[in-house]
Amino acid sequence: MEYLPNILFAVILIIGIGFFAHNVRKLARNIKLGKDVDVSENKGQRWKNMAKVALGQTKMVVRPIPGILHFLVYVGFIIINLEVLEIIIDGLLGTHRIFAPLGSVYNVLIGSFEILAFLVIVAVVVFWIRRNAIKLQRFIKPEMKGWPKKDADLILYIELVLMTLFLIMNAADFQLQQVGADHYTQAGSFPISQFIFPFFDGISSQSLVLIERGAWWLHIVGILFFLNYLYYSKHLHILLAFPNTYYGKLEAKGKLNNLDSVTQEVMLMMDPDADPYAAPAEDLPAGEAGMTEPEKFGASDVTDLNWVQLLNAYTCTECGRCTSECPANLTGKKLSPRKIMMDTRDRLEEVGRNINGNKGSFEDDGKQLLDDYITREELWACTSCNACTEACPVSIDPLSIIMDMRQYLVMEQSAAPSDLNNMMGNIENNGAPWPFNQMDRLNWKDES
Repeated sequence: MEYLPNILFAVILIIGIGFFAHNVRKLARNIKLGKDVDVSENKGQRWKNMAKVALGQTKMVVRPIPGILHFLVYVGFIIINLEVLEIIIDGLLGTHRIFAPLGSVYNVLIGSFEILAFLVIVAVVVFWIRRNAIKLQRFIKPEMKGWPKKDADLILYIELVLMTLFLIMNAADFQLQQVGADHYTQAGSFPISQFIFPFFDGISSQSLVLIERGAWWLHIVGILFFLNYLYYSKHLHILLAFPNTYYGKLEAKGKLNNLDSVTQEVMLMMDPDADPYAAPAEDLPAGEAGMTEPEKFGASDVTDLNWVQLLNAYTCTECGRCTSECPANLTGKKLSPRKIMMDTRDRLEEVGRNINGNKGSFEDDGKQLLDDYITREELWACTSCNACTEACPVSIDPLSIIMDMRQYLVMEQSAAPSDLNNMMGNIENNGAPWPFNQMDRLNWKDES
């Protein structure tokens, strides 16, 4: 019976970490459903971007109030995880505050953890007020109704409970140290939980031990629950912000990718030595050329996108900075860059569940990203200004998905808007977007 708590703790820890690893494997599998793309160049710059944007939070603090509060939560959770290491060791070995022999260093650490825990609580309360009392415009957009709003609030509640449990645990521990309870040696500094101390006056040592142990168990089990909840929530960016910023676009944001097949056709048209009447190359044996399916232009579903774009979708924090900067959205258009990323992630999850349910292979479900999730009206509302990619605090590029889906509409379905078709026809026939041939282009100067 003496080792039963240690065994129980080990079992809970193994289950929690095992389920998390299982979800990570699913996540990696889903991201790899995307097309391959080479992003191995300029590794030095990529490491710098990750250190600056993901670790340094430089794009978060562009908006000072949420940026500073987010930084406090971010730093608080990173540093307080050092305390989680002690809890895990204590749980496995049956010790209590195993790092206490560090003396004054330990006191500084525990004191710092408490201050950060309190700051996290303050930040979480402010975030809740911004979302639910003030109701900032970017948090009440149509795509944020239902689960996205509940998810955001649930995360705030979990963070609040975890930090509160940590402080209650320390307050009860401090009281037990004062009364000289067994195994509760004098260790740690408690600048915040000392204010909870008076609530425990008159409580017996046995009851204090129950409070301290209860808070200790709930705190670590809550952390394992939160770890596994990440996969199902927008907070997955805690893990994916680092690889996402590393693989972020290094080229000028306004540069669009060209299809190799189209580029080759254009180069052939511009080559003065090329024979326009030459027959196609006959490198393949007879009959095989017709068996090769031509490459699909653009994207109509998530498997047509590349894996970096799918990583972008999973990394989306749903903060809405992209949508709040989007000129199309600000003028009442249906487009929301945040919704583009959320829809891509939702469709990718649906494809993943399909694969899981069909023993590793995808069975056609009659759905696709285009039309079933993202409408054509949304796609054509985009002005391709790149405001969304500039605003994103974790280097997500919604525009690349929009442009790939537009490419599919134009080149696979010839479904461009009439104005765009007229412009392309004018360029083809007149060498300019206007419906005038070159000889008539200056006629306006003779008009009175």
